[in-house]
Amino acid sequence: MNRQPLVAVTGHHLPAGRVQGWSVGALALPRGYTDALCRAGANAVLLPPVALDTEHTAAGVLAPFDGLVLSGGGDVDPRRYGEEPQPELAGVDSVLDEFELGLVDAALDRGVPILAICRGQQLLNVALGGTLDQHIAGRPGLLVHGDEGHGPGGGVPHDVRIEEGSKLAIALGTTRCSGWSHHHQAVKDLAPKAIATAWSGDGLVEGFELPDGWVVAVQWHPEVTAASDPVQQRLFDAFVAAC
Repeated sequence: MNRQPLVAVTGHHLPAGRVQGWSVGALALPRGYTDALCRAGANAVLLPPVALDTEHTAAGVLAPFDGLVLSGGGDVDPRRYGEEPQPELAGVDSVLDEFELGLVDAALDRGVPILAICRGQQLLNVALGGTLDQHIAGRPGLLVHGDEGHGPGGGVPHDVRIEEGSKLAIALGTTRCSGWSHHHQAVKDLAPKAIATAWSGDGLVEGFELPDGWVVAVQWHPEVTAASDPVQQRLFDAFVAAC
């Protein structure tokens, strides 16, 4: 009997007091991620971000897993892509940045499928040598992409155009969809090896992939609507099938 794929999903630190009645910090992830992965037939495991060293390596952390989901969250430290922080920067977690960057390298080395969502797309672009636009909210000529993009609440839907024949289009089964958007940063310079595969109506990159293996990134949040939108659930189904 084939076992269910074991998928690692990166979690996020919450400070003490963020969870009512808790006097210590917590590890968090909106359950839409794990629900969608479970519907797709995977066993999902929440990974706590930890400092990596010679004893606790990214390759060792990822070793038991068949797939990696880079989840949404706070901003990537802009120093990771050679820029100084702008005032709107929020939610930077240096341990999480280093942890996820290490996991990306380990996954690419092993050929482990990667699904990167929102912050995950941004982190993956930085890991591959790209840069980010640190604050797009309120900029003339751009759509509304969410209420600052921090935390699981809020957000807005908008249409996304997807490149025909791309891994993303094949996974979703369409070249047009409505994605739930909740971010204030975006891809600026796409990483050299990445291929843009999806765009919002204002031209922002909403998805990219790598030519080799199954490495797919989306800027919107498919986990928010996957329970009611079969198109978004199919992205998780395709990812788990690849795992």
